[in-house]
Amino acid sequence: IERTQAKLLNPLVLAFVGDAVYSLYVRKRLAFQKEGKLSELQATASKLVSANGQSEFLNKVLPLLTEEETEVYRRGRNAKKTTKSKNASAVDYNRSTGFEAVVGFLYVAGDTARLDELFSVAEESLFQVESKPAVFKPIR
Repeated sequence: IERTQAKLLNPLVLAFVGDAVYSLYVRKRLAFQKEGKLSELQATASKLVSANGQSEFLNKVLPLLTEEETEVYRRGRNAKKTTKSKNASAVDYNRSTGFEAVVGFLYVAGDTARLDELFSVAEESLFQVESKPAVFKPIR
């Protein structure tokens, strides 16, 4: 949809979409770059997608957000939420909701190039894994 329409969406709806987009990004990255058992991949993904993990990611990208993205972040962070985090502070939970709103906004506005740019900024410090080539084996 148009950016102007995307900005009018409820920030919690944007966060709902952004949570799924970020989770898929993390899982895709782990699947193609980290060796290990499925349980290890799941544990790493859970850590990175948690409110604490998202807040850490936000620390890396917040200074790089445009004025428009910062406004979406603030709206998401300050939105009245009906639930509370069980495993994160209120500050980290609110920050992660703001981060998810930005991701959701960029996704629904179709700005995947900007998403890739923001994701690439902090990924080395967050993933801290060496790349491995993707190997696809035929199903027999």
